[in-house]
Amino acid sequence: MGANHEYVFLGCYTGESGGEGEGIALLRRDPETGDLTRLGVAARTPSPSFLAQHPRLPVLYAVNELDAGTVSAFAIGEDASLTPLAVQSTGGSAPCHLAVSADARHLLVANYTSGDVSVHPLDADGVPGERCDLLHLQGQGPVADRQDGPHAHMVAPDPNGPDVLIADLGSDRVWRARLDAVSGRLTLVGAAVVAAPGTGPRHLRYAIDGALLLVGELTGDLTWYRPDTSDGSLCLAGGAASSSEKSNYPSELATGRDGRFVYVANRGPDTVSVFAWEPEGGTLIAEVATGGVWPRHLALLGDHLYVANERSQNVTVFRIDPDTGIPRAQGEPVAEGSPTCVLRWNAVAATGKS
Repeated sequence: MGANHEYVFLGCYTGESGGEGEGIALLRRDPETGDLTRLGVAARTPSPSFLAQHPRLPVLYAVNELDAGTVSAFAIGEDASLTPLAVQSTGGSAPCHLAVSADARHLLVANYTSGDVSVHPLDADGVPGERCDLLHLQGQGPVADRQDGPHAHMVAPDPNGPDVLIADLGSDRVWRARLDAVSGRLTLVGAAVVAAPGTGPRHLRYAIDGALLLVGELTGDLTWYRPDTSDGSLCLAGGAASSSEKSNYPSELATGRDGRFVYVANRGPDTVSVFAWEPEGGTLIAEVATGGVWPRHLALLGDHLYVANERSQNVTVFRIDPDTGIPRAQGEPVAEGSPTCVLRWNAVAATGKS
């Protein structure tokens, strides 16, 4: 890979899910300017709405968000070309998120509509096999049209152990499960977080100080949880609306490199909110228009923020002010059909080469 550029993959919705994308798109990124250049379609696969990378191998994984859900794997060439490796059934409906376990022995997939999590063994080349488990969740919430049952929206394996957190929009829970590294069985331990009724937990990540950050798709807020010193359970420590507008369905969150700022994408207001993160929690300090409609995903890459605006068919680029943390729009948006996920291809991490 050339020293003066890197590659970015974009997931999308294709016609199979009512979208206008063509598959996994490939873009070149200039790490100095942050500019993106579209190179074309790297792989034609149905509705690859979320992407993940093997932590040590040049392998890309994509959910296929279909009624009969599948997961697809691709070998990544030195030019970031994609070669199909495998397609496996997830055993569930509408898979929307996936992640590789810390030991890189298993791939976990969140099936949204059916409310379950599939586990797939990975061989030495990172190729997923037929699922070795399917963990069914239980529960519902008060928002009748969205919480009639469990809806797994994210799987987050612990980087230092066997635990897996599962954000369940349907039951207002973040579940804790335990993955057996040998058998690939996923055992439900219990609720790590019991959110307020109607929250709709969507995505989560840890703040620099260890607090668990959670975006509620249905309440339109960012909440944070800290361990109870007596038993280690996670207790609500604070929260705030992620937009000044009430009709808001936040989608994704990210933390800055030094941990001082947290960013939330807001669908409806079509903004990115900036929270200053301090020991006592988060404070909303800015809300910036995304320059598009329905920001489904965002990613922080170096000093730049990239927002995938699903309904306006574009990706917008922002430069982050290093002092204030506030993003400012840069250049023209990149046109892309129904974009839903932004993933930088980190060739150095996967191959040890640049």
